[in-house]
Amino acid sequence: MEIISTEDKSISKWFGSNLAQLLGEKIVMVYPQFDAEKYIQIINSKCVGLSYTNRIELHAQILHQFLPENYPKAIKVLTSILGEENPNETGMFKNYYWIMPIGKFVENYGLEDFEISIKAIEEITKRNTGEYAIRPFIRKYPKQTMEIMQNWSLSKNFHLRRLAAEGCRAKLPWATKLETFIYEPEPVFKILENLMQDGVKFVQKSVANNIADYLKVNPEVGFDFIEKYKNSKNENTEWILKHSVRNVKRSLL
Repeated sequence: MEIISTEDKSISKWFGSNLAQLLGEKIVMVYPQFDAEKYIQIINSKCVGLSYTNRIELHAQILHQFLPENYPKAIKVLTSILGEENPNETGMFKNYYWIMPIGKFVENYGLEDFEISIKAIEEITKRNTGEYAIRPFIRKYPKQTMEIMQNWSLSKNFHLRRLAAEGCRAKLPWATKLETFIYEPEPVFKILENLMQDGVKFVQKSVANNIADYLKVNPEVGFDFIEKYKNSKNENTEWILKHSVRNVKRSLL
């Protein structure tokens, strides 16, 4: 399997016809009627000059044309090629970058199939990430989605715990601002509270980044949340708090 090299200056080249070929080979194994050759041709002709995010969007659009029109059937095909779960905290982009169009597929076409899409996001994030795919569901189904993310925050699976914190960030990079809970942050903070002593650095970073976002979009509630934990002697909590204020000029801890 091809992987993204950390030495590559432009990651967009990994999301062109080479990715179409990789995905096509995987899809044909479980859905033989998939026209992989035509898929590759279209991606090759349309991806020139596009950024990697626009290339991911393009892949999702063309996959939608060549997979079953019925969304549950289409997503069943795509989730069946995901392979084994990533056992590590690292590698989600280096080794599993090829899954990103599948996340985009759910984001673009799965909003009316809540339960099926949530299950797909669970599987995607165990290998790559569901942090972008989950956000339209938070906007459309805030109560139901945040209840599920609350459950994820208690999961034994660190990928799901990480998504619980990362997916509801107010200012997730390369995503539009999530306004839903900026001024009523209780559903988000309820999730973060479950993760303040998490021992996995991958999760800790997402918790800290979520808090850091609040220090930008609603500093008062962000500082109030930090205040609750500033006297904690738990080393994981201490790390999270220090990382959350790394860009704040005045010392809070």
